[in-house]
Amino acid sequence: MRVAILGYGTEGQAALEHWNTAENHVTVCDQNEITLPEDVASKTGPDYLQDLHAFDVIVRSPGLYPGDITAANPDQPHILDKVTSVTNEFFKVCPSKNIIGVTGTKGKGTTSSLISALLEAAGKTVHLGGNIGVAPLEMLKNGIKPTDWVILEMSSFQLIDLQHSPKIGVCLMIAPEHLNWHAEMEEYVNAKSQMFAHQTIHDLVVYNRVNAYSTEIASVSPAPKITYEVPSPDAEPLETKGVYYKDDSIYVDSLVVCKTSDIALLGRHNLENVCAAIAASWQLIGQDTDLIKKVLHTFKGLPHRLELVRTLKDVSYYDDSFGTTPETAIVAIQAFEQPKVVILGGSSKEASFENLAQIVASHNVRAAVLIGDTAPDIEKALRAAGYENIVAGGETMASIVTTAQAQAKAGDIVLLSTGCASFGLFENYKDRAKQFQAVVKALK
Repeated sequence: MRVAILGYGTEGQAALEHWNTAENHVTVCDQNEITLPEDVASKTGPDYLQDLHAFDVIVRSPGLYPGDITAANPDQPHILDKVTSVTNEFFKVCPSKNIIGVTGTKGKGTTSSLISALLEAAGKTVHLGGNIGVAPLEMLKNGIKPTDWVILEMSSFQLIDLQHSPKIGVCLMIAPEHLNWHAEMEEYVNAKSQMFAHQTIHDLVVYNRVNAYSTEIASVSPAPKITYEVPSPDAEPLETKGVYYKDDSIYVDSLVVCKTSDIALLGRHNLENVCAAIAASWQLIGQDTDLIKKVLHTFKGLPHRLELVRTLKDVSYYDDSFGTTPETAIVAIQAFEQPKVVILGGSSKEASFENLAQIVASHNVRAAVLIGDTAPDIEKALRAAGYENIVAGGETMASIVTTAQAQAKAGDIVLLSTGCASFGLFENYKDRAKQFQAVVKALK
């Protein structure tokens, strides 16, 4: 069989290892020059997506937009019929069908990791991967058994052409994102919906009932549904069923599961992640509230998500570099009551900054340190919201942190939660975080 692998990043490399067998002839196609094993053909350069009709199977890497494949093959209107992905292949060959998929705009990694921690505490063998860092096909090397549980964090890039659904699908809050990749918001929502479109009545859906997009996405599934809700501060939940937050407690129906004092994670937005994780795992862990409290007391979240780096001269520095949308910056700002110096900006994802500006203006932000290509757009939104304490951060992390430090006073929070992608000034969000932490740790 003739197999084309499009893209040679992490998932492309896993795809090559999986498909490079005696029965297949594999060609790796990438716009950049790549180094491959001697027995593997390559097609590189600007025309790497052309003439794909010559292959029997085309493996799309997540970052490659399907429309780019059709655009490069205009005389092959059915070219996408040959396209699969590493995620589709994983669902097809995984020895276990006990798969939990988690999607949403924010909170995917935290919720996936928390579900994993809860199931492991209940004595189950768990494999965690997907968009969280381990390519699905790489997970097969861990010896997945039919009775094991697999948790996949899944982005719209992975979901857009998914042809399978997990046993348990979790849809967190949805907000506009990746509109520089998707044609429009409708396509983004439809991509998320694919995770639920192939479920049966024997599966399960967990979704955020107060988010209209999440509700729309969940509705495509015929499976039974469990909803969760964290109402706005000082508001009552719309329903007292499913999993919900009320009076400093998380409930399942009428049962108090835990108090907020049991939860180590910071921020009201993380209460949503906790509710979603409890809803997804409730039956699997035997409805064990003591187990839930034990896990929540020790689970502090993932790197670069409201991660405390250091406290110096009574100023605490937090790394929230993983957040790359205005919505993630909003929830990070709302997580702290103290005065804040917030570092905002980066490269554009075509998002609006209007709501973010309103939050900055109303949530005790001492100064906004602006960086990157989006700085002018954020400044315009901030001034329209009546916020004026705006400072240019500079072009290096050393300059950015020094500027933020100069604005902060004792008792303040310095928060790197840019609300934007990192490209331009940094390689990616991890590089941005690494530089931020290094500079902060070197402060005197």
